[in-house]
Formats: sequence, C-alpha cells, structure tokens
Amino acid sequence: MNTPANKPPTSAKSQALNLAWKIFLPIAIGVAVVAWLFHREFNPEVWRSIHFDARVIGCILLAWIFMLGRDFGLSWRFRALTDRQLSWKQAIKIDILCEFTSCVTPSAVGGSALGMIYLNREGIELGRATTLMMTTLFLDELFFVISLPTIMLLVPYSELFDFGHTGFTLGLQTVFWIVYAVIFIWTSILFFGIIVKPHGIHQFLNWLFHFRFLRKWQAKIDTLGQNMETTGHELRKRPVKWWLETFGATALSWSSRYLVVNALFLGFAPEANQLIVFARQFVVWVCLMVSPTPGSAGISEWLFTTYYGDLIHSAGIALVIALFWRIISYYVYLLAGACIMPSWIREGFSKNKNVNTNSI
Repeated sequence: MNTPANKPPTSAKSQALNLAWKIFLPIAIGVAVVAWLFHREFNPEVWRSIHFDARVIGCILLAWIFMLGRDFGLSWRFRALTDRQLSWKQAIKIDILCEFTSCVTPSAVGGSALGMIYLNREGIELGRATTLMMTTLFLDELFFVISLPTIMLLVPYSELFDFGHTGFTLGLQTVFWIVYAVIFIWTSILFFGIIVKPHGIHQFLNWLFHFRFLRKWQAKIDTLGQNMETTGHELRKRPVKWWLETFGATALSWSSRYLVVNALFLGFAPEANQLIVFARQFVVWVCLMVSPTPGSAGISEWLFTTYYGDLIHSAGIALVIALFWRIISYYVYLLAGACIMPSWIREGFSKNKNVNTNSI
C-alpha cells in the first residue's frame, strides 16, 4: 500500500517529464527533417545500389571506433584536469552526460553548461569544478582557432566554399566567418583573462559592462571575471607536460569526431577526397555552434546533405551517410543519456533527502 511518504517527490516527476520532453523534441525535429529530405531527394534505386558487403560494414564499424576515440579523448581530459581524482568510470559518465546535455539543448548552450554540476556530483568541489569547465571551454576554443590556419594550408579555399550552390555557399561562408571571428575574440579574451592578465581583464570587463545598455549583464560578467581569475591562478602553476596532455586529449576527441565521417565516406563514397571530407567537418561544426535547435536536430542533416553533395554526386547517398553520421554521433548519446540521467536525478534527490533528514 502506497503512503504519501512512499510517493516519489513531485519535483522528481517534474524532472522526469521535462527530461522526456527534451528527448522527444530533438528526435521529432530530426525525424521530420529526414522525412522531408527523403521525400525530396531519395531515390529507391540508390538504396538498392548499396551493398552492405564486408568493406561497407567494416567502415561503419570503423566509424564507431572513431566515435569511441572521441569519448576516450574527453574522458582522458577529465582525468588529466582533475589530476586523476576521477576514475575512468566517473570520467566516462561525465562525458556522456555532457554530450547528452548538448543533444537536448541548442548548440550555442553546449554540454559544458551543466558540466560543473556533473563534476560536483562526482566529488569535485563546486568552485574547482567551475574552474575545470572553464579550462575545457578554453581548450576547445583554442583547438578551433589553431585548426583553421592548418586546414587553410592543406585544403584550397575553393574546396571549402567556392563550389556550386552559389546562394548556399555564400550563406555558409558568411556564417562560418562570423562564428569563427566570435570564437577567435572569445578565445583571446579567455587567453588574456586566464593566462596573461586575469585581474586586469576582469577590471576591464566590469568597466565595459557598467554602461547602461550593457548593465543587465554586469553581474554575470563579474562572475565570469572571478572565474577567469581563479582559473588563471590554477593554470599558471601547471607544467608544460600537463598542457600538452590536456590539449592532446582535446585534439584527439575533436579529430576522432571528424574522422567518423571519413570512415563513412570510405564505405559509401570511396572516390571522395578524404582530406576535403575531413576539412569540411571543421566548417560544419563551427556553423552548427549557432544552431537554434536542440543538438542541431534537423539543421545537421540538411547542412550535411547539401554541403557534401558535390563530393558524392548523389543526394541519396549523401542522405544515407548523414543518417549513419547522426546515429553514431548523436542519437546514441541521446539514448545513453536518457538511460543514465533518470538514475542521476534520483540520486540527487536521494542525497538531498538524506541531507535534510540529517539536519533535523
């Protein structure tokens, strides 16, 4: 017989319903766009022409291995950042929860938004967890800033932007350069605010945001400045070996994510230039940073099929590759997070209940 004391807290039910809605929404958007793309582009003859032989299956498995490389890189980085305080199991759990957060929030928010809470739940003091997540943000942005010059040296500009679909490529490169400029400026602020002169940058930001039209963000900017000072104090004590390890883990995770698409192209469109396929992933992920939909649902599929279509010369094959890409790099994390998150929420309510009981 259920008594009121045995009923789960109303707030827990609310959390569960909110979680279910956040999972359903990106799935619904993604399915709707894929259905529209199938209706517009897919030719049954294309599907019949695909033979899932040993080479194709092997390349799909290779794509999964690369995605595991991405998880290994981020889990390794969490362990390095915490000086091995986190076990591999804890680091993998935080990685999946952060990726799940990315799946159910707009890309501009990102999975780092709740990262400090996930770290705190695993025993990292909240102030330090905030410092660590700011460090991961800096490392990710630094990777993007450094990658562009390298890519531009290896791949002709025309292979990234100046090809067919004039209206599409013009819009794509406009979005790309605007977002990249914002990333560059933001990374510069983080660099000077964390590494070079944290107190000076903090004071400058406070002065800048005291003007009336910026004043509503003043409290958040002051908190940001305080976090940068704390992070800077922590990072300036770190040896070169630590920087090489954490940045190496960052580069491994992002490169592995890009190589998922290379593996799929090897299976379904082996004639495509693999270097161009890899380089275009950089453009795709930069542009998806401003996607308004949860986990870039819908926009990712459309952007992928349109952007990579000229390398395949078949919109149908591009759509098939896009589907496998999203299953491996998105839907699997949505499913994994949906399995982990409910127990994580219940654990939180249980801890809060114990704390309240002990305080009586």
